[in-house]
Amino acid sequence: MKAKDENLKSLDQFIDEKIGKKGTDKREQFEAEYDAFKLGVLIQQARVEKGLTQEQLAELAGTNKSYISKLERNLKDIRFSTLQRIINDGLGGHLEISIKL
Repeated sequence: MKAKDENLKSLDQFIDEKIGKKGTDKREQFEAEYDAFKLGVLIQQARVEKGLTQEQLAELAGTNKSYISKLERNLKDIRFSTLQRIINDGLGGHLEISIKL
């Protein structure tokens, strides 16, 4: 059995060192930005899985291609009602929300 490499770190340890511990302002900002990034990736993955272009998704959701592109690249904040339209009308999906404390 090989000895553990002491230089290896978990992702949590790495983020703690590079960004800051949970509860710090810098870490809270990072977490918020990561959640927005993650949302954009999820929308893009679902769109691709459905075989839709950004333009097609935008038309189905009642928005425009530029808006979808900006969401997928985390360049635009999204209103909840618009998110619902993109998921429900555009992707034919269902939005599930949870709160973790």
